[in-house]
Amino acid sequence: MDRLEPERLDVLLERARRVRVLVIGDLMLDIYLRGSASRISPEAPVPVVRVRERWHALGGAANVARNVVALGAACELVGCVGSDEPGAQLRTEIERAGIGARGVRVEPGRPTTVKTRLVARNQQIARFDTEMEEDVGPDAAAELIAAIEALAPGADVIVLEDYDKGVLAPPVIAAALETGRRLGVPIVVDPKERHFFDYAGATVFKPNRVELSAALRGPVMADDPRWMEEVRTRLGCLNLLVTLGEDGLSLVTESGEFVRVPTVARSVYDVSGAGDTVTAVVATALAAGASLPEAAVLANHAAGIQVGKAGVAAVTAEELRATVRAYQMA
Repeated sequence: MDRLEPERLDVLLERARRVRVLVIGDLMLDIYLRGSASRISPEAPVPVVRVRERWHALGGAANVARNVVALGAACELVGCVGSDEPGAQLRTEIERAGIGARGVRVEPGRPTTVKTRLVARNQQIARFDTEMEEDVGPDAAAELIAAIEALAPGADVIVLEDYDKGVLAPPVIAAALETGRRLGVPIVVDPKERHFFDYAGATVFKPNRVELSAALRGPVMADDPRWMEEVRTRLGCLNLLVTLGEDGLSLVTESGEFVRVPTVARSVYDVSGAGDTVTAVVATALAAGASLPEAAVLANHAAGIQVGKAGVAAVTAEELRATVRAYQMA
């Protein structure tokens, strides 16, 4: 399956304007330095980059939230920033993007996660990360759980966006899953390595191929329906959606339906943030009434748009509508 009728997309995008999404996870500030490199440093065998542009963007769970808002839905964030300049900048950008920040907590003992990318001639040549990977402590976890319990009753879907930066500690994961179950709200999980097997009960579990292979310590056989079902059962999720990069998506549902969605990307400029886009589209589409196969097709189209952009970027409802229509006519 790789097609969705434009009329059906119009219905889902209109419904998305009434959707409320709660995103919980690791917040990041992405900084980009772009310039030219025309010589090698006399101090070391590295290029000297003359920086001409500097900009920043929302990353991690904040990028998921930005993609949700770009689709026309409302979004609240739960996560942590440090009591530092990047943290203040990140909170400002979150609010400027129209994202609710009532669940964003300031943790003085933790630096804000910052990823700085150095780009020359449209090629990323280095990345510098500032971060703390340890799980948040009991006090911070209790504050995050209180924020989840306060904000979840207003949500139509909950997203857990794990980048192994400490927000999704086991108590926070357990509380989020329990809250979603109690409220009857679907939960979409984008996992990372450390707590990969802690999300049993998730409505949609969405690892990428590399993450799934590392967790299972073996190859991913995403074209094999039986293998996909066995993995879904092992993970304890209702539906398993595996992103496969240039090979598209693979989905197996709790009813046993298997769907293979081929890639629709025509050109790849930058894969940064593509997984965030897929997570945002799947969650928003489900809350808008899409079936899981429909949500997977929409997410695949959105990822195809996103990888054609420079850096971490959001995909708008208008871009998605134009792309789906063009694909139908091809």
